[in-house]
Amino acid sequence: MIAARPEFSRARPGQPGRVYAVCRRRKELFAALHNQITEGAILKPLLSFFFPILLGTFFQQLYNTVDAIIVGNFVGTAALGAVGGPTAVLINFLVNLFVGLSSGATVVIAQYYGARQGEDLREAVHTGIALSLAAGVVITGVGIALSGPVLRMMGTPEDVMGYALTYLRVYFCGTMASFIYNMGSSILRAIGDTKRPLYFLIAACLTNIVLDLFFVVVLDMAVFGVGLATVLSQVVSAVLVAVSLLQPGTVYCVDLRAIRFHPDKLKSILRIGLPAGIQSNMYTISNMVLQSCINSFGTVTVAAWTAFGKVDGFYWMVSGAFGVSITTFVSQNFGARKYDRLKKGVMVCLGVTFGVTALISLLFCGAAPILLRMFTSDSAVIALGRHVMWFTVPFYVTFVCIEIFSGAVRGTGDSLKPMLLTCSGVCVLRVLWVLLVLPHRNVLETVLVSYPISWVVTSILYLVYYFRGNWLRRGIQRAGLPPEETAVVK
Repeated sequence: MIAARPEFSRARPGQPGRVYAVCRRRKELFAALHNQITEGAILKPLLSFFFPILLGTFFQQLYNTVDAIIVGNFVGTAALGAVGGPTAVLINFLVNLFVGLSSGATVVIAQYYGARQGEDLREAVHTGIALSLAAGVVITGVGIALSGPVLRMMGTPEDVMGYALTYLRVYFCGTMASFIYNMGSSILRAIGDTKRPLYFLIAACLTNIVLDLFFVVVLDMAVFGVGLATVLSQVVSAVLVAVSLLQPGTVYCVDLRAIRFHPDKLKSILRIGLPAGIQSNMYTISNMVLQSCINSFGTVTVAAWTAFGKVDGFYWMVSGAFGVSITTFVSQNFGARKYDRLKKGVMVCLGVTFGVTALISLLFCGAAPILLRMFTSDSAVIALGRHVMWFTVPFYVTFVCIEIFSGAVRGTGDSLKPMLLTCSGVCVLRVLWVLLVLPHRNVLETVLVSYPISWVVTSILYLVYYFRGNWLRRGIQRAGLPPEETAVVK
């Protein structure tokens, strides 16, 4: 991938003068840049990625929560079920695939940026934009067409069906705007800019809140108003990111006339992004299976599990932010061929993530009743939720290796191996455990223990895979770099 072209090569035969001038200008821009991700201290750039991504995830959660709060309070229970229940399954399944593709674009672009290969970076950026436009058209059509059949297949109650169908059809009309924002944010993060995607998301979130209140409370547009507010807020974020990408004088500047697919760049993005998207959906499927097992233990258990899930979600925001940070760090340093710095960065990120995870675990366990009381006042639910938390939270540390090592390997351009390791060790093992063991010991703890067991097993797999070192050597070979490059990898 990286060695596909010489670094800021001379004009190719037949290359138009304008294109050559652009290439030369990109070289000058790169020469003027100081890239803190590939130079200097390691911890600072990691944290500069971590905090904006964490805040962005928080606002994304707030984005969805506000919809549910307003609908639940001003429209009714059936509408609340439509916005937060069956619709979320279809939306998450389709959107997760594209978010995975966006992560593939992040890796490809970050590697070219780290290698200072301006023309390859330009082609990867324009391929990513073309992919977001094409995927937006396809998913819009597929989403609108499948909304009714999928809702009926899921057995959506009749009083929810009308609301759910309306919300989905309106939501999918904004798919292209959502995809443009996600791809644009991935491009900006790939070159080290995590602040502007955060600012754009905050602007969209605030727009969504204001429009939700206006359409639902003032104009009484019910679920249609919530869907319309979501679409318009996505348009706001898409416009903001588009303005940033169209800004001249940047190494990632988008030329509208140059938006098209470059086959080699598209292949790289799909090779990295598709497994990441599939992995996200495998998590969703396995969690649905475990949720059905939880449901069998009754209302109090379901309520306790739901309350715990709200608290638990905060840790996964933190963990995911570290994963994205190390992927970009590794991608740029891999592109710059700074393998020692790459490996040091992984160890630094691993240590920081362990420390933060330990602190969060202590906080959750120590303040369990207080945290759970934010979501329920039922003493039985709080007591069971505390039990679930004490049973699960201390084992968060066993997931750290999975998050960091999978992000590191993905940063070299290999997304298939992390997907296979994670899906088999976490998702498949967890489902097999409850299917084979739960019938013989039908208690809640049998379901709960599937989490630490799957985390420990998968962490061991990652430790063996990572420290053998073959992942980095294979990444160098896959990138088409000289064979002697692998000799420096210990």
